[in-house]
Amino acid sequence: MIAPVILHLMRHGEPVLTGRLLGHGDVPATLAGIAACATAAASLVGTTAIVTSDLSRAAACAEAAGETLRLPVRIDPRWRELDFGDWDGWAASDLDPDALARFWDDPDAHPPPGGERWGVLVQRVGAALAEVRDETLVVTHAGAMRAALAAACGFDARQVWAVGLPYAAVLTLSLWHEGDRVTGQLRALRP
Repeated sequence: MIAPVILHLMRHGEPVLTGRLLGHGDVPATLAGIAACATAAASLVGTTAIVTSDLSRAAACAEAAGETLRLPVRIDPRWRELDFGDWDGWAASDLDPDALARFWDDPDAHPPPGGERWGVLVQRVGAALAEVRDETLVVTHAGAMRAALAAACGFDARQVWAVGLPYAAVLTLSLWHEGDRVTGQLRALRP
């Protein structure tokens, strides 16, 4: 059997605005959030590469992880959060509850107004997964991490919403590349 590629997905540290759908909004991480990611990275001995979303709340945390692990950081915008469109920056409590419920129930059929469909996020993250090398750390967002679970492990939207991903959490996957197809298995989740 072919050995799997080990991938570590880290959620960025706490942003300066919490409790909101941040999406593509470029909201920075707090200093404490950045420090939490550097601390979490210290346990990832053996990491060979670091990749990050281009949004500053992830990129700053990736830079801190890179300093901890003494590795350069490469930016890949495919690891961005879901685009929440008109909902970007809003608290869920300030949105139409029926529209939000329809989105959570079926994010492909009911994407945020002006935003991205769930399937598009899963597709772009799936394309990024196909290029991941062994022992890579990707610093990204909760939505992209959930999309990786959908793309690699076959989880549906309801299943991925059930996975709690606190700030600076690390989700580790085993991935098998079969041509252009990637299959995966959840190895660990460390909050």
